[in-house]
Amino acid sequence: MKTSVGKTKLEIASGDITELEVDAIATAANSELWMGAGVAGAIKRAGGEAIEKEAMLQGPIEVGAAVVTTGHDLKARWVVHAAVMGQDLKTDANKIAKATYSALDCAERAHARSLAMPAFGTGVGGFPLYQCASIMTAETVRYLKDHPGTGLRHVMFSVYSDAARAAFKHALAAISRF
Repeated sequence: MKTSVGKTKLEIASGDITELEVDAIATAANSELWMGAGVAGAIKRAGGEAIEKEAMLQGPIEVGAAVVTTGHDLKARWVVHAAVMGQDLKTDANKIAKATYSALDCAERAHARSLAMPAFGTGVGGFPLYQCASIMTAETVRYLKDHPGTGLRHVMFSVYSDAARAAFKHALAAISRF
């Protein structure tokens, strides 16, 4: 499923986020910026421990904020670390909304034209998938409407499971009606 907001295409991409041909990939981070399990762990394994070291030099950050590092051994030039939780590894709708908006802004400041984001907070954070998809798509639309001159031309919601694909398909269908 694809839709657009202004000049920016939104779509769902299935598979390994570390293999996508995009300028930047995002990961749900903790406020300390260490990369443990889930998507962050996969990014660290694929791109090298230097990504985590570079991120941690910029932390700690506020929950809801984001920082960018180079992608090192990844296909993507940059990694956006969006803090969706603190050290307690708990998240909520407000934290996911702020982190999504911050991730988009961070990618914009890095001059990325394309960004892939996974379902923030649904792994370690245990946040409900459908609610996450709805929040992330709504915040993406809000960001793009707030920044009509954005250089971001392609935003992908990177999914690894059929359930995540269904959640983001449902969320994108809802926003494309407006």
